[in-house]
Amino acid sequence: MARPWQVLDRVDSAGGQLELRQRGERDFLITVAGRVLMTSVAHRSECELALWVCEALPERRPRLLIGGLGMGYTLRAALDALPPDAVVRIAELEPAVVRWCRGPLAPLHGDALADPRVEVVTGDVMEPIRAAAAGREPAYDGIALDLFEGPWGTRREESHPLYGLDALGAMRDALAPGGALGIWSEGDAPAFAKRLARQGLRAETRRAGRGGRRHTLFRARVTSSRRPGRPKRRG
Repeated sequence: MARPWQVLDRVDSAGGQLELRQRGERDFLITVAGRVLMTSVAHRSECELALWVCEALPERRPRLLIGGLGMGYTLRAALDALPPDAVVRIAELEPAVVRWCRGPLAPLHGDALADPRVEVVTGDVMEPIRAAAAGREPAYDGIALDLFEGPWGTRREESHPLYGLDALGAMRDALAPGGALGIWSEGDAPAFAKRLARQGLRAETRRAGRGGRRHTLFRARVTSSRRPGRPKRRG
């Protein structure tokens, strides 16, 4: 008989009640409004997203922005693939998730948040994206969004705050020339690929995971030159 889940913490969030549950030593579950957000036993596609984006980054002082901390697996995979002089910012909307990753979830990702290359930003990932797009911060060599459901099944698609045309335009402008934008999706999102193309982002897709439902990964590249007046990437 399977062990029952133990609720370690419960907080209110914009999307509903957020819970961290544990069963056994390393079996964790995060739910939102009663729906499973992520589990510690299924994270292959998140790691694949991080590695795919990191493959496209420069070898010297790459700057990577990750949207969504989750259980830390995306961050861990990126850190393992990046050089010692990399700069990795991770934006997480929920302070509780950051607290959990510094606490009971830390053994899952090897205490990735303690890595000196990492800076945690608590808030909407679009804030640092728009700051870089406007030239208030240096451009990123890569952006990886690993967020609940991704662009699969979204409504108001062209005006979506994360996956709509304006948001994708900001992501494009926040990237250095040749930069890579990686996005995790619960499933196929053909309209999303078309929106990427409309914003001048050349996209390719992969199916990630094994057996059952396989998630979809997008990686889009920027080929145009940097706009005048943008700060140069450090290094």
